[in-house]
Amino acid sequence: MHMADALVSPAVAGTMYVLSTGAAAYSIKQVREENDPKKIPVMGVMGAFVFATQMLNFTIPGTGSSGHLCGGMMLSALLGPYAGFLTMIGVLLIQCLLFADGGLLALGCNIWNMAFYGCFIGALLIWKPIMRKGASRVKIIVASILGCVLTLQLGAFSVTLETLISGITELPFAVFVSTMQPIHLAIGAVEGLITAAVLIFVNEARPELLWGVSEEKKEAKLSLRNTIVTLGVVAAICGGIVSLFASAFPDGLEWSMEKVAGTTELEASGGAYEVADSIQTATSLLPDYAFKNSEAAVGTSFSGIVGSLVVVAVLVGACYAFRFFRKKSSGEKVA
Repeated sequence: MHMADALVSPAVAGTMYVLSTGAAAYSIKQVREENDPKKIPVMGVMGAFVFATQMLNFTIPGTGSSGHLCGGMMLSALLGPYAGFLTMIGVLLIQCLLFADGGLLALGCNIWNMAFYGCFIGALLIWKPIMRKGASRVKIIVASILGCVLTLQLGAFSVTLETLISGITELPFAVFVSTMQPIHLAIGAVEGLITAAVLIFVNEARPELLWGVSEEKKEAKLSLRNTIVTLGVVAAICGGIVSLFASAFPDGLEWSMEKVAGTTELEASGGAYEVADSIQTATSLLPDYAFKNSEAAVGTSFSGIVGSLVVVAVLVGACYAFRFFRKKSSGEKVA
């Protein structure tokens, strides 16, 4: 659901930037109060994991469409809603600037649609209540599927609503929303299964990494380091190798636009769009996850690996640069 700039007006884009910035500022405040430095490597590795798996478009049978992991629900189940939201912002920012995936003007919309619902609605209203009395495979599967389906439906509806309010396209709202919701229902169900598989692994390997689970003594099968390394290796394999076999079908948003308008190539003119496009053109060194003016497969692999590393560097660097966490003094009580 990476929205292009042509779908939103500057006024709507600005409003969504304000809302997303407000949610980010509140998240930074909460993360600083939680002060759990152990989350830093998890934010880096899981940010890279989400980035890499978002490159793996899977076909939705019988539709001619594809979907990919959104990741907000997964991140919040491991990091909590606040650190999870900040991690998603890092992923979406790198995708936008380095790979021109989603418009720069529409970035505030994309953060809200893809990160806010998964990290806050999914985590606080679905994941945490279900995990209140401890985690199990069944609970993880139920929470993951319910969370991903609900939050993706909210995100898809927000896309259509932001497009309607912007009023700069000829996409009829009723038809657009009736096309977007069913296809993202299917995508959400698949994402839920993928999310559940990852979280079940974490629950078996290092159960204390799951957020919002009531305290229970359960033996870890892997060390924290080995768990993080395993997830990092999987991210590298997904981004560098498996991405080569991703579905070539358009994603849910592009497919819906094609069904409704007959094209995905919408255009918008004006100073705000030109400025955003000029900035994105200058920063997107690997547009569409490939070398410029090249369709070589190595460009996709390179993008997956380099992008994952950049996400790790940006997220870990931001934690230290903006002092999201501080070292606990010897006399400070650990929560």
